Amino acid sequence: MEEEKQPEQMPPAPQPPAPQEEKPPFDLELLMYFIKIIRTVFVGLFWMLVNIFLGLYLGFAVPEESTPGRLIFFYAWLIFSLTLFIYYIWKMWRKKEKAP
Repeated sequence: MEEEKQPEQMPPAPQPPAPQEEKPPFDLELLMYFIKIIRTVFVGLFWMLVNIFLGLYLGFAVPEESTPGRLIFFYAWLIFSLTLFIYYIWKMWRKKEKAP
């Protein structure tokens, strides 16, 4: 009795994956949100640096080292620049940024 050999069956060929939409490696809205955060921090640190330099290093904010006119000038500048800083940040966070 001879055993009949059955031909070996080949496994089916793997199917190529279906084409998918290529997404960018990052979300653009998330990037713009991050840019707003970085701008806010940078402008805030710059504002503080300028006012610390004027107030403490040059002595405009120290009553023992300054005249009343310099004190008035410094604190008027501080309030005015703080108002501008808050306005700038408020306007920046209200508007939608365009893609770069």
